[in-house]
Amino acid sequence: MDKYLFPKKSELKQLNISAINVELPDLKNAELSKADTIAKWLGAWIKDSLESGAIEINNILPSKAELAYKLGVSIGTVQTALRTLEDLGYVESKQCIGTLVKDYKTAGNSTLRKLVSKRDLAVESIKRYIVSDGFKIGSRLPSVKTIATITGFTQNTIRMAMETLCNQNILKHSPKRGKENGFILISLDFDTISSNSTNAKTLVDMVVQDLENYIASNMKIGDRIPAHSELAKTLKASIKTVHDAIAVLKERGILLPRRGQYGTTVIKIPCGKLSAMKPETSIFAPAKDTAFYHYEKTQNHIKKMIAENYEIGDKLPSIQELSKHMDLSPNTIRKAFHNLAKEGYLVFSRGRYGGTFVIDIPETETQAFKWLAVNPAYAKEYSQQ
Repeated sequence: MDKYLFPKKSELKQLNISAINVELPDLKNAELSKADTIAKWLGAWIKDSLESGAIEINNILPSKAELAYKLGVSIGTVQTALRTLEDLGYVESKQCIGTLVKDYKTAGNSTLRKLVSKRDLAVESIKRYIVSDGFKIGSRLPSVKTIATITGFTQNTIRMAMETLCNQNILKHSPKRGKENGFILISLDFDTISSNSTNAKTLVDMVVQDLENYIASNMKIGDRIPAHSELAKTLKASIKTVHDAIAVLKERGILLPRRGQYGTTVIKIPCGKLSAMKPETSIFAPAKDTAFYHYEKTQNHIKKMIAENYEIGDKLPSIQELSKHMDLSPNTIRKAFHNLAKEGYLVFSRGRYGGTFVIDIPETETQAFKWLAVNPAYAKEYSQQ
């Protein structure tokens, strides 16, 4: 976790397209593909500019659209070139930030938490296909279309994955066969990752593991976890990713969401023995149940109000009036009204003389609800009775 950076775009320097002031590559007469030619050209510029001090590590490259316009190619071609540069260690991309210049001397050492891309998954799928079908060194692989059909990825994703394997010296281009280059296997010196392996982790998977480690090292049963923004800084991830990781731990029974000031608390220590839950924790209802309780309580209050003060055909006060009277949000009243309409007690009418009208008088009964918020002192006294 400590090896990762959590860059903020506002704190990074965005390079202008005019900073790339070298002669453009000759794409018409190049022996390599346009994407490979651009990658070679841009890589050389990055290397020379870093050595001269014209640019610095973590500078953001111009956008793909600007590069495409300058080079006279499609954005897709630029994207493929940048992926090749990333494989070679010259750049590193980050969602919502851009493509950052990287120290090419430390290729392979990522400093950014990243999603596992479709291309990366396709690379592993092709590796497994090579091994399972017993390809020998020097064998020509089937066409991109055939491999795409076998692996279930799109042809474009497979094509990019094959280029990645070429950069990893596992495959090499062969003379053109038909309209596209073929690929020959030149090395079996690679590891394969099972499609079900935990090694093939997504960004959320990695943050989930780090969050489990954080909880195990810093928290105990009943503690409230820090705010999402604080965890995002600690775990070097976005708030959205932290939110998704917390959702996973809720499903695993490690965290329990509670409404209001109680927040999300730890009810089980990851990778450890199941500790006894605090009394006040054990009698808390899940957040979705507390939400149901909130609306049900409002509905029952309105039912009682109708039974005691209204007759069939009477018009109820407006949502805004009831909101002020009951000290609840208009949205809560609105949802209660809709639920009562589904139960056949209310009907809505539009227009000048419209509103919410009573069409049946509900029966009011006292109902028992789950505990929703308990003071620890009361819980302790309760447990001793």
